Parts: sequence; C-alpha cells; structure tokens
Amino acid sequence: MKYITGIHALNLNCDLDTCGDWHQSGIQWERPTMMESDESIFGDYGLEYNKRIPEHDELYVTANHIRALLDLLYVGNFGYTQGMNDDFICDEKYDKEVFDKVILLKKSGELAGYRLFYDI
Repeated sequence: MKYITGIHALNLNCDLDTCGDWHQSGIQWERPTMMESDESIFGDYGLEYNKRIPEHDELYVTANHIRALLDLLYVGNFGYTQGMNDDFICDEKYDKEVFDKVILLKKSGELAGYRLFYDI
C-alpha cells in the first residue's frame, strides 16, 4: 500500500504524542513523498488511515512521526534523523519502541537500503 512518509509525514498531525516538524507552509505538497508498505520490513506499522494533507481533497494513508523517521533512516537520509528524539518525537515514552525498530532495521541488513520513493 502506498503511503505518505518522510518530511511530509513529519509535517502532519499524527495520533502519537509527538511534536513532529512544523514547517508545513514551506513544503511543496503537490507531490508528497510516498513509499510502498509491502516492500518494507515494517509492513503497516505506524500507518494512519484517512488523513487529509494540504492542497489535496482526497484522503491518504500517512506514516506517523516514528514511521516517517524510520523510513528516512531506511533510505539513508540521516540529516533529518539526527537528534530525532529531541526534534521530532519529544517524548521518552517512545524510546524502546524506536530502538526496537531501528535494531530490526539494522538486523535486516536494509539500513540505508536506498529504495526509491514514489510520487502520487
């Protein structure tokens, strides 16, 4: 299933108690970053359904903030993920969950797998 992720998902509200990123007006929303969940070690983990995004009338599947950060790690975009706890998660209650997923990604050998993102 295709879903919105990366910096676009970090700039949307999600169901977690996380702070995300709030530069929504400075991002192009015509073609948000998308990935395919069937190709990911994480499957449907962290996906939220029927979400509205700026400049679109349709409803979309989006990554929550943790999944968006994991996807950024997966494609090797470490610039956004440095300091992710302080900058985007902002709540220590998610530490174990995040570390468990990062370890899963590392053990899979797919860290920085550089899979291509999809466009809408």
